[in-house]
Amino acid sequence: MRLGYLINTYPRASYSFIRREIRALERSGHLIHRFAIRSERAALADGADFDEDDATEHFLQESPLRLGISALRWMARRPRRAWRGMKLAASCGTQGGRLRHLVFLFFAAHLARRTRALGITHVHAHFGGAAATVAMLSEVLGGPRFSFTVHGPDEFDAPVALNLPLKMSRAAFTVAVSSYGRSQLYRWADPADWRRIHVVHCGIEPEAFPECLPLPECGPRLVAVGRLSEQKGYALLIEAIALAAERLPDLHLTLVGDGPLRGQIEEMILRRSLARHVTLTGWTDESRVRQELAAAQALILPSFAEGLPMVVMEAMAAGRPVIGTMVAGIPELVLPEETGHLVPAGCARSLAEAIERLAGTPIESLTEMGRLARHRVLERHDVNREAARLAQLIAAG
Repeated sequence: MRLGYLINTYPRASYSFIRREIRALERSGHLIHRFAIRSERAALADGADFDEDDATEHFLQESPLRLGISALRWMARRPRRAWRGMKLAASCGTQGGRLRHLVFLFFAAHLARRTRALGITHVHAHFGGAAATVAMLSEVLGGPRFSFTVHGPDEFDAPVALNLPLKMSRAAFTVAVSSYGRSQLYRWADPADWRRIHVVHCGIEPEAFPECLPLPECGPRLVAVGRLSEQKGYALLIEAIALAAERLPDLHLTLVGDGPLRGQIEEMILRRSLARHVTLTGWTDESRVRQELAAAQALILPSFAEGLPMVVMEAMAAGRPVIGTMVAGIPELVLPEETGHLVPAGCARSLAEAIERLAGTPIESLTEMGRLARHRVLERHDVNREAARLAQLIAAG
């Protein structure tokens, strides 16, 4: 198949799962053309992301004049479709701004022209926002059929503003990345559309994790990986580290990532005299993330809201237990006392108690938890199997 992939901003440091999915489809013989509305090249750190950026057609890197002419020519030759597209864009804009959706209509017409020129018969969008809107409008304007993947949690916070019910009704199918995510989409979809909502997990490349990494014996040593934003709960994690460090003088957390709350977190570390217990690395590439996983005994994830985090899959594939919160899709992977520990979201004391429980677990038991974690994630999240599942849905659609 010759497929189009459409993402609002691509590539991004946090979107390695999309890159893996695309490459798995390519390995199985499908031809993928990458489209994105904008590039974030200046923020990239990974060489593989730079390669993806070079391979992606970014709409906003076209001159506005050329893009506008491309769109207007397409719509002028299809006046009825153009009228239906304008009406649909205007109705979507009642929730998200009519001017913005008029711009999306131009992107959609340009996408329709480019997909026709490239022989693309299906466009798959990631995330339920701008990219899914453009793909939907493109189909109305005479472009290929479309589908889209919803990750959460942001889409679940604003399903009406994002017009998710409308998009699900018009898409060939909709993908959720967890059973929890599918249940949230069921809330907003017409029951008649439920049969076209499927679970396709984000995947990991098994060859990137050929074996369980040996656990360090000193510690406890923890790693947390993610954007320093409100929903990730890292400010609460610093409180938990402060509580646990009173009983665990050798406790250390490496916090990998950056974001709007970095200054606040640095201030908390300083105020609570935790500099010897917490290290902030900032953004790193995938190889550095794996190094930090290798140096830790467990991943800790204090999230308030999630989809199904890739870092949980990667940690488990590396043979690391996970301490996580009982939100979204996390309990679908982390089994209490088997592959890690689950705690209520928003409770620093519970996080601290889980850290202390981990510290009191013999290294042999932690190693067995890591082995079970690795088995579970490879069984459920092999990117080659999941990409094949997506390809089957596209072919059947």
